[in-house]
Order: sequence, then C-alpha cells, then structure tokens
Amino acid sequence: MTQFAARGILLDIEGTTSSISFVYDVMFPYVRRELDAYLEKNWDSDACQAACVQIARDAGWEDGRRQSCLPQDISDEVIRLMDDDVKATGLKELQGLIWESGFTSGEMLAHVYEDVPGALLNWNADGLDVRLYSSGRLGAQKPFFGHTEFGDLLPQFNGHYDTTTGSKKDQASYTAIALAFELPPGEIVFLSDVIAELDAARTAGMQTCLCIRPGNKEVEPGHGHPAITNFAQLELV
Repeated sequence: MTQFAARGILLDIEGTTSSISFVYDVMFPYVRRELDAYLEKNWDSDACQAACVQIARDAGWEDGRRQSCLPQDISDEVIRLMDDDVKATGLKELQGLIWESGFTSGEMLAHVYEDVPGALLNWNADGLDVRLYSSGRLGAQKPFFGHTEFGDLLPQFNGHYDTTTGSKKDQASYTAIALAFELPPGEIVFLSDVIAELDAARTAGMQTCLCIRPGNKEVEPGHGHPAITNFAQLELV
C-alpha cells in the first residue's frame, strides 16, 4: 500500500484512469470516420461554428471567419492537423464535439480500468474531493465519464480542468488548481503516468503518485515519485 494524508485527489485521465490505447485506437479513428458527417449535420450550429472559426484562425485563413471556408476546407485541415499530431485549440474543440456526439448517442463507451469505479465511490464516501486534470477539453471529459463501460461516473468528480488552466508541465497550473480546490497544495495528491507532470505538481507543493498501467511508456528509475499499478494500492488517511 502507498499511503498519503490528503483531502483532495487530482487525477490525470489517459494512462491513469483510462487506457492510452482507447484514445488512439477508438477515439481518434472515430473522429476521422465521423468528421464529414458531423460537419454536414451540424455546420450551422453555434458550437460547430465556434470550433470551425477557431480552426480557421489557427490556420491563419483571412480573418478567421467560418463563412469564408467550406466544410471540406475544415475537414481537410482537421485531417492534416491530426496526421501531424498538432495540439491546436480549434481541433480539440471540434474533436470534443464529435466525441460528445458519439458518447451521447451510445456509439462509444469510454474505457476506464476496473479498479477505478470502486475507488471513486470509496473516496467520495470518505469525503475526499476528487477532480480531473487532462489535456482533453472539458467538453470531452464530461461525456467521457458520463458514458463509461461502468455507467455514469461523472457525479464522482467535483471539478474538471484542461489546458485552458495551463500546461500540465507547468508548476503554475497546479498552484491555480490548488486554489480552486481551496486546499493547501500539500493536502492534494496528483496521480499521473507522466513524470514531467508529477514533477511540476510536486514543485507546486502537491503530493504525487506515478500510475503504471498496461501500455504506458516505461519510465526511468530515480524519478522520486511513489508508484502504484492499481488504485486499490492507494491508502488515504
């Protein structure tokens, strides 16, 4: 068992609560497959319009007006960005909308590790404040946990943060999140599979724990973070 004295838990998603392979093998291919149909069906909706305007701005097209481009222009740009693994704001917004559509329609069910639902229930029953911090946009996080293989887990979380708060490798991001928790950083445990993120959280004063899950990248020894392979190994007092 790995023991912490804490009142708050901050969780990464990919590689921590959920498999990285689900994102790359299911979610990203779903965007590619459904992109054109989604644009055709939702082109005039406010949400789609806002995402497309941002994609146009990111691409530097004229003044960024959606009206100056066609659905095919957006589709081509989205595929280019995904092929080049570009983390663009507009792309993330549109991906989130497409994923939300897939989750709410029942076409996708989000993967979470088997130990996660029980741990979330236990932590909440113990009065712990459980929140999420991911590079995935808020619009994708909520449908994801609202439609998992184990049902709706969304009520188990008290807060959600994405990169609009700041980079996950930046100490200031964790300082801001601790303020939002209204807890001293030292009373929050951050769990992630990425050493650079854990280092930043530790520098901000948080306690940290490395998650080692199947399919995660191997990490070099000597990083100084306690490690677990299952949330049941985490003891909070």
